[in-house]
Amino acid sequence: MARYTGAVCKLCRREGKKLFLKGDRCYTGKCSIERRSYAPGQHGQSRKKTSEYGIQLRAKQLARRYYGLAEGQFHKYFLMAERKQGVTGENLLRICESRLDNVVYLLGWGSSRAESRQLVTHGHFKVNGHKVDIPSYLLKAGDVVSIKEKSRESEKIQSALENNSARPVPQWLDLNREIAEAKILSLPEREQIAAPVEEHLIVEFYSK
Repeated sequence: MARYTGAVCKLCRREGKKLFLKGDRCYTGKCSIERRSYAPGQHGQSRKKTSEYGIQLRAKQLARRYYGLAEGQFHKYFLMAERKQGVTGENLLRICESRLDNVVYLLGWGSSRAESRQLVTHGHFKVNGHKVDIPSYLLKAGDVVSIKEKSRESEKIQSALENNSARPVPQWLDLNREIAEAKILSLPEREQIAAPVEEHLIVEFYSK
């Protein structure tokens, strides 16, 4: 499946929740879900009773869109989560959270996950001193992520650093703003993950 390239605000309206897909705009009154909280399309405002399958599907789609993942990639992560010890749903979210592009976003080095993915692809970041340009690279506890020295001069990165300086950083990440470097203290516990996802519904969806 190709990556979605349409209007991302429609995705938030379809799921009925802010997915923070447009960066700073999502925090302003210009956010489309603030003005039109109903689903897009001709029948967006009609009320329909949703089946159990429909509820599970929406939970899966919401999580996929929140992290910006294609169906195949998301299902692959679910299978990985099943093989790990612990709660499958929590394992799934932990895997999604530990992606390099997601961590770059959480650190405030990109205004959205889409922008962070693009910045990673362009080779602006290092992991443990080595350049990594794979957005899906999964980080581990103890890994150190940093902005390449030359890349700190990038206008887009400088803008992100200035605009997101007040954004709170999750407790499982130790950020040194002065040297633009962060250490993964541990992979997040469920209460440290802000994703508006009901992961048990995703497990039920894939378990059918």
